[in-house]
Amino acid sequence: MSTGTTMASMSSYAILGCGSVGHAVAEELVGEGKDVLILDKDEGRVEALRDQDLNAQVSDIRDQEIVGHVEGRDAVLILSSDVEANKAATETLRDADADHFIVARASDPVSADELTELGADVVINPSAVIADSALRSLETGELEHRAEQLAALIDGTESRLAILIHRGPDPDSIASAAALQAIAEHRNIDADIVYEGEIGHHENRAFVNLLGIELVSRKEVDFGEYDTVALVDYSKTGDTEPMPDTVVDIVIDHLEPEAEIEADFSDIRPNVSATSTILTKYVQEFDLNLSQEVATALLYGIRAETLDFKRDTTPADLTAAAYLYPFADHDTLEQVESPSMSPETLDVLAEAIRNRDVRGSHLISNAGFIRDREALTQAAQQLLNLEGITTTAVFGIVDDTIYLAARSKDIRLNIGNVLGDAFSDIGDAAGHSTDASVEIPLGIFTGIESTEDNRDLLLSLTEEAVKTKLFEAMGVESSSDGSNGS
Repeated sequence: MSTGTTMASMSSYAILGCGSVGHAVAEELVGEGKDVLILDKDEGRVEALRDQDLNAQVSDIRDQEIVGHVEGRDAVLILSSDVEANKAATETLRDADADHFIVARASDPVSADELTELGADVVINPSAVIADSALRSLETGELEHRAEQLAALIDGTESRLAILIHRGPDPDSIASAAALQAIAEHRNIDADIVYEGEIGHHENRAFVNLLGIELVSRKEVDFGEYDTVALVDYSKTGDTEPMPDTVVDIVIDHLEPEAEIEADFSDIRPNVSATSTILTKYVQEFDLNLSQEVATALLYGIRAETLDFKRDTTPADLTAAAYLYPFADHDTLEQVESPSMSPETLDVLAEAIRNRDVRGSHLISNAGFIRDREALTQAAQQLLNLEGITTTAVFGIVDDTIYLAARSKDIRLNIGNVLGDAFSDIGDAAGHSTDASVEIPLGIFTGIESTEDNRDLLLSLTEEAVKTKLFEAMGVESSSDGSNGS
């Protein structure tokens, strides 16, 4: 095909083999005002096509004469149901050095490869196209059905809807909850977003403050005041009984819960990477006039959960982000992603740099006794920028608990699984292949209660034990020289 020819510039076509597929294509092209020639060996079919005012001629597409018939045509569409005939026609045209854009019909992946090797520019498989269309229709119908179910539960709320998100909520859970709250308010139902623990990470605090998202601490909530309860992006807690005395009505998540939670409505999709993606689909289905704040939150939720589309990103995540992009406040996004570093975080980072222990491309560091555990996350992320480092883990002690944050850009290593292997028997580990954390009760880990007099001893025992278990889980031999990689 001439490199100067594009599909947009084409005006004349030849269709070789005019069964149901070829006929549909011919009608569409003629309807667009294109010049179309049809070649088919069936005389009766050709006569019928002529009766429809289509330009059709009798010709066997296996014969050499097709070269003369299609001369001057920009594109040739070889659409016979006989794949062997299609291969013969493709080979004939390419052997004749015919300068056409060739589209050829295959029946399976093998024949598709053969047609490509023979010189077809584009190969189509009607069966695959039909299957893809059927799946898209099924997905659309399923979403419509689920949206009706969700709407019925929200509309049945007599007082208020409680939207519970996981402990120490991240942008994905906060954004997803804000979207469900917006859907509820669109249906004239009041909803509260209820969180557990603390909003610790400085980016998460900036996220909530800049977008004006109102959250209510679970400590301040009486669930008896709500007649509808939803769990949104909750599975990260690992809590199999979030509220033993409360009925859960709605569950929406992109992670499978460790134990089944009974609910009237459940939409759990492990095939997407963010709960914000799922809620964006519902926003579209409900044709919601989304506020800039919620659109920005959802876009950031997807970006944060996929590490800006570098981790486990699916087509659904990308299409959801593309939908949200025009509605988002990108100046606010930049402020959320680049907040100032607190003095506490700077101290933790400095301590982590001083105490770093490097084995190959793996770095583990002890930040000592700290006040802000979220500073560990920033330190682990910053240390990942050191030359030659692909995996970091920074731990510290807050009150009677050891907190550890880990990051990895090593595609061979799932840091979430590593922390689970190392500490799941004594602590709570959670996370992804590139981002994970663990909480370990200090007394269980060391066998010693924390006092002012034994802080140095506790720190020494903790450092030795954490490094040993973690390097072992990483498959790296630890050493006692305290190498800091300098």
